[in-house]
Amino acid sequence: MDIHITGNTDTATFGAGCFWCVEAVFQELKGVQKVTSGYSGGTVKNPSYREVCTGRTGHAEVIQVVYDPDTISFSELLEVFWQTHDPTTLNQQGADIGTQYRSAVFYNSPEQQQLAEAYKKKLDASGAFSAPVVTEISPLVNFYPAEDYHQNYYAENGEQPYCRAVIRPKMDKFRAVFADKLKK
Repeated sequence: MDIHITGNTDTATFGAGCFWCVEAVFQELKGVQKVTSGYSGGTVKNPSYREVCTGRTGHAEVIQVVYDPDTISFSELLEVFWQTHDPTTLNQQGADIGTQYRSAVFYNSPEQQQLAEAYKKKLDASGAFSAPVVTEISPLVNFYPAEDYHQNYYAENGEQPYCRAVIRPKMDKFRAVFADKLKK
């Protein structure tokens, strides 16, 4: 998929379990120009999916979002991020278990760091979740795009069993909650 980036943009990087699920959510938001599935937070340079799946590279499956901050703010992206996965389970999202599935915000600036830490603290104080939020908040050091077959996965493979059983219900819930933030 060839995407043309226009105007004022910023970048956000999130890990919230399987990147196929997370990518599908963020692709539908107004102001999001591009979403790339990839790997971040580890020590191996240019890791492969097979390597990341072992849990030994230290990388998380992440998405990198290029967005127009005049249309959608980083705070709004954080709201979607925290409401579309379980940030209280350490190294796990549903049946996906391992450090590669951890909840993480890899920030690009001190402002993103402050916003993410403040939001996490607010969630814990509010009791929004029955357990503490364990989301990692770390600086973005490297981002490695995943292999081509992982990009735009749900849009191109929506009838696959995993997509129907796991991603579609998540998307239905997301669309209902965030209808006002969706692209037309």
